[in-house]
Amino acid sequence: LATGPRQNNGIFYEIRTYDIKPAKMKEFLELANKHFHFRTAHSELVGFWYADLGALNKVLHIWKYDNFAHRTAVRHALASDKDWQGKFISVVLPMMEKQHNEVAYLVPWCQLGKPPKEGGVYEWVTFQMKPGGPALWGEAFRAAINAHINTGYTRLIGVFHTEYGLLNTVHVLWWNESPDHRAAGRHSAHEDARVVAAVRDSVRFLESQQNVLLIPMQCSPLK
Repeated sequence: LATGPRQNNGIFYEIRTYDIKPAKMKEFLELANKHFHFRTAHSELVGFWYADLGALNKVLHIWKYDNFAHRTAVRHALASDKDWQGKFISVVLPMMEKQHNEVAYLVPWCQLGKPPKEGGVYEWVTFQMKPGGPALWGEAFRAAINAHINTGYTRLIGVFHTEYGLLNTVHVLWWNESPDHRAAGRHSAHEDARVVAAVRDSVRFLESQQNVLLIPMQCSPLK
């Protein structure tokens, strides 16, 4: 009951967030765009973004793995990759203030999506739910997400439920054409009786939530 249902295969996603020293943020982004192909040669990058609103000097990237043995093999290969270690890792480590990672699964009712076009913005919303897992709050949470999808103003990319990290955490990744398009859509959603009812039911299980507006990097598959 602590983790609840998930997809039947072993695929999981590692979510990594780095806090970068303010004076080094521009340099970090330039190096990442220039050298990140050394990293993506080893495993699949879902997306790479930097925070624009809701956090500053922070980057977030998501990696897909077939299983934990796959991740272990990739980490070993990276440790031996001279280009990755010499041209990127050794240079950017002094630029970082903090690193954090989580392992998460896609919820079983969600497949990883893609935006309809390039050039939009992403919203990363983190929900800290009450202990008990999806057995307690899963259906109400799903209904709240679907209510927002049904308004049509936003595109769902993925819903991730943590397995390692702070438990009972759900990350939802949305795509919007622009921050203003999102703002207008949210305004309309708040006046939609279906959304209001679904959210009212879901927040009974909510401890806290936080959202960050993300801008995709040039090296990000999701743009």
